[in-house]
Formats: sequence, C-alpha cells, structure tokens
Amino acid sequence: MRIGGRPRQIGIDDIVAAGRDIGLRELSLGGVASRLGVSSAALYRHVENRWGLEQLVGESLLSDLELPDDPAADVPTQLLTFGIALFDFVVEHPGLASYVQTLFPRGEAGRRLLSEETAAIERRGYSTDAAIVLCSAVATQAIGHAAAEDAQRARAEGWEARRAEAVEGMRDIGRLHEAHHRLPQLSMPRYTRLMLAATVRAIVDILPPDRDVGEVFDELESLVAASEPPSRDVATSRTTSTSHTPSSLTPAKDL
Repeated sequence: MRIGGRPRQIGIDDIVAAGRDIGLRELSLGGVASRLGVSSAALYRHVENRWGLEQLVGESLLSDLELPDDPAADVPTQLLTFGIALFDFVVEHPGLASYVQTLFPRGEAGRRLLSEETAAIERRGYSTDAAIVLCSAVATQAIGHAAAEDAQRARAEGWEARRAEAVEGMRDIGRLHEAHHRLPQLSMPRYTRLMLAATVRAIVDILPPDRDVGEVFDELESLVAASEPPSRDVATSRTTSTSHTPSSLTPAKDL
C-alpha cells in the first residue's frame, strides 16, 4: 500500500494479471489489491464484486485454450479430443474447474469455446441442437473429472496413506479387495480418458446425426422413470433441480 502521494492508477489488465498470478483457487479482492499495492476500494472502480473478479480471471484463462479440430477426424475422435483437451487445460489451472462448473459460458471466451466445438460437430453432419447436447455431455464429464483431480491435488498431503487405508478397509469384503488388486491401476488422467471414451461411444451411438434430440430425451426419460421409486415426482425434480455447467447449456424445456 502506498503512503502519501497520488494513489496508484490500475486498469483491468493489471487486475487480470494479478489475479492470474494468484490463481482462481486462492483468488480474492483483498489478495489482488495487496498484490497491486492498492486498497480493495480501488478495485471496485473496475469490478463489482468477487464474482466479477472471478469472471475477469476465468475468461482470461479460457482465452488461452485452443480446441483441436482435425478435418479428417470423425465425430467420436473429435469429441474425445475435445474432452481430453478440456480436462488437461482445466487441471493445469487450479480452481478453474469450479469456475466453469458455474453458469458456463459466463463470458466471451467461454462462448467462443462453445461456438467452436459446436461448429466442429455441425460440420460433421449434426444439427446445432444435437451438437450442443454432444458437446455438453462430453464437457460435463471432462470438467467433473477435472474438479475431482483439482480437489485431490488440494488435499495432496497424506493422500497416498489415506488411499492405502481405504483399499485396506475393503479386506472385510474379500471379493472386492481381491478384485481391486486384479484391476489395472490407473492414474486419474488415464482413467478420465477411458471414461471419456466410454461417454463418447455411448452418446454417439444413441444420438446419430439423423436422429431427433427430442426422441433421445424421451427415450432416456423412459429409462429414468422405470428406475425411479413410484412416489418420486420426476417432473418436479427436473424443473427445480440446479443445473450445472455445461449441461445447463442444453435448452430448458419440459420434456
């Protein structure tokens, strides 16, 4: 903080640079102000609140992400490449997972990413509605796994010891303990890639280019209804539940 003289003049670029240095996980108005050597009040000339600050920094980070699009790639390959690129990028930036899980896309950079990937799927024969559904399904998986990885890294101290305890706890259920040791031991990035591949295969199989999106939702609703307890009000839960990004991009309508 300066003492005496004219207050330091700061701009949006200064705030963004300081915010990126701090990172979204630790981002705060006070932290940015301290790094810039100004009072928190000085930030309010440029941002309304922490939400606005988070958006400035989050969108700046997202602007660095370039999505791959090989014209020779088929739809499953394009979607899987997209999911992997999104997962890797989000994991590289602690706290970004939480940002993109909330009301994505909030700003210009997020809208660019959505538009670019949707257009890539449209060029492969899908309608805009179907392309959004496909991209949203893959992105939801990628971001969810990235959030899990981000949380795991935040609790890295003692992680392996806790993991060993959890595995040892399965000894009481012998078949689970034995099966666990027979299964391949995968890192989170490798596991995420396999789960994304499974998601892509499933969603492309159920939603080929010539199928109506509404039919797919009707079919899935029937499967859900068959598994729900009779007393559960599915329609109410569908309209009152909180949407999370990027599935919140799917048009909201009463199916």
